[in-house]
Amino acid sequence: MQTFTGNTAFFFWAESLISAPKFTAFLIEFIMGFATKAIHAGQEPDPTTGAVAVPIYQTSTYVQDALGRHKGYEYARTQNPTRLALEKNLAALEGGLAAHCFASGMAAIDTVLKLLKAGDHVIVSDNTYGGTYRLFERVMRGFGLDFSYVDTTEAIHVENALKPNTRMIFVETPTNPIMAVADLEGIGRLTKANDVLLVVDNTFMSSFFLRPIEWGADIVVHSTTKYLNGHSDSVGGVVVTAKPEDAERINFLQNAVGAILSPFDSFLVMRGTKTLAIRMRQHDENGRAVASFLAEHPKVQKVYYPGLAQHPQHERARTLMSGFGGMIAFETGSLAAARGVLDNVRLCALAESLGGVETLISHPATMTHASVPADQRARLGISDGLVRISVGIEDVEDIIADLDAALERA
Repeated sequence: MQTFTGNTAFFFWAESLISAPKFTAFLIEFIMGFATKAIHAGQEPDPTTGAVAVPIYQTSTYVQDALGRHKGYEYARTQNPTRLALEKNLAALEGGLAAHCFASGMAAIDTVLKLLKAGDHVIVSDNTYGGTYRLFERVMRGFGLDFSYVDTTEAIHVENALKPNTRMIFVETPTNPIMAVADLEGIGRLTKANDVLLVVDNTFMSSFFLRPIEWGADIVVHSTTKYLNGHSDSVGGVVVTAKPEDAERINFLQNAVGAILSPFDSFLVMRGTKTLAIRMRQHDENGRAVASFLAEHPKVQKVYYPGLAQHPQHERARTLMSGFGGMIAFETGSLAAARGVLDNVRLCALAESLGGVETLISHPATMTHASVPADQRARLGISDGLVRISVGIEDVEDIIADLDAALERA
């Protein structure tokens, strides 16, 4: 009689208790590696045709068998099989309980803020994305929420900003565009001790390099537009929750507000996550090389990249993250110098957004952070000479040659 030991024995024992499809889903979600999850979690073959890719269910409603009896789907704002498959996939990648997808990253953040009520206080990373700042200051403050912006690189700054009515800490890490790395471990302990929600915007790192739930986050948000999709052809957002009560409320809000991700965009993001692991490895490899080149260039005054040893949170980044990614900012010294670089690149595309396979370059002061007051930008280091680059996965020699030529012309 054949006997099994170790993992093999466990697999055979577990499979004897549950059906083969459910057992396979269990293995993918809880046992197998990240790249395997990215390709298979939530991506079961279509039961009708066996299609490997989840179909685009482009429908607004579903026929019911009888009054009160249906196949789990009633109306496409509430449920859609394509969106559900993506949500299962993203929850598994982030290590969360559930995920809910939205029409944009800002719609996802807006929905998270709806967990609060008038009079509640939120502590926010001071160097946050300009769109987030605009939503908080020019929209949500008008509904009675209060916001304090602090340096989240040290938990003590967050602790000092706590008020009796603090209900949420919203952290962006690394920050956009200065690439400051938050003290997630310390802030996670702080939020647990004070019963405060910890929300982390993980767009820059993606769930491949950083999983904030492992460091105490209750909720993780992404702009799926960026690395999760990775091809600059879809706009969307996701909220990943770690606790049942938050998942239930976000689910209610997704249906009630209706800012859902379309079936086609869901399909595009699922296509993107299948190659997330291999893309992020290349973004990281190229990012390190470009950051090293910029750090040694005589026309570059400063480089912001956690992978450089001189970055103030380099050691923390090594602890929290499995890589440093492809987001870099560098200081040219003046608006004229920055303009000279941006007007002279040829391979790098001057455009908003980030996280695509192509290298994108931008000017934060007039593009992504134009909604932040000038004095606050100056305090945060977002100068007129600052340039942000989202390093793509082209041949890195070509990226460096393009930047070198632009810097020389500038």
